[in-house]
Amino acid sequence: MPIDAAKALAAEPRTGEISWNSKDVQLYHLGIGAGLPATDLDELRYTLESRLHVLPSFATVAGSGSPGVIKSLSMPGIEVDLARVLHGGQTLTLHRPVPAAGTATATGRIAAVYDKGTAAILVMRTEVADADGPLWTNDAQIFVRGEGGWGGDRGPSAGLDMPAGDPDKTVERPVREDQALLYRLSGDWNPLHADPEFAKLAGFERPILHGLCTYGMTLKAVVDTLLGGFVTRVRSYRTRFAGIVYPGETLRIRMWRQDGAVRVAVSAVERDDAPVLADTVVEHT
Repeated sequence: MPIDAAKALAAEPRTGEISWNSKDVQLYHLGIGAGLPATDLDELRYTLESRLHVLPSFATVAGSGSPGVIKSLSMPGIEVDLARVLHGGQTLTLHRPVPAAGTATATGRIAAVYDKGTAAILVMRTEVADADGPLWTNDAQIFVRGEGGWGGDRGPSAGLDMPAGDPDKTVERPVREDQALLYRLSGDWNPLHADPEFAKLAGFERPILHGLCTYGMTLKAVVDTLLGGFVTRVRSYRTRFAGIVYPGETLRIRMWRQDGAVRVAVSAVERDDAPVLADTVVEHT
């Protein structure tokens, strides 16, 4: 069996040093669509080093992914075909604001392995801390098609109910044709997002956008509209990747205010509002 759950869970954590600077932050922000219009003062918070604010979702790529999904898939007990791998969900917990430059220690391990019958889900946890203490914790839920069926724990399955009533805010965000090519420069080199032949082998008509790019675009929309542009208000951010996005499409982002949180649903406009992100919650101060 390509996935040995017991071996994967028992494996020693991988620890390494990561570092990033303002250029990495700016590149990430450009990769999720920041900078339009280029002279807009609100957008310059994401693109100009002299006034740089760090969107918390940058933590998913800081230090080139720390340690990154592809690297994590080579851990003991795991041997899978990248063409069968999809990013199923992401949870980010902020312990402190993400600095525009820094050096930290990233510790990665497999926190859970779930058997969904026709697939497996790996929960890859990365904890990042610097000299002053914990910075953030990332949990990536990785969906591996065709690797389930060994009778293991099925894990949680209940989703969140949709909020009642009309959204408090709805925005549309275009995805550029070259967005996946730009976003991948922040560290996710999976050919599924760039190589048409590889994408066809994986069952897609053409390369798809990184789920974490949609994740970042969505958080930026929430911060810019309902959180007054204050990136430091974000405390945690979780989502389930419910569908794909093709570069060139438009995201419809619907937001509902709740006590200390914003609930979000994201869909692809051109495909009759096909779901893209579901069970999405931004907790904030």
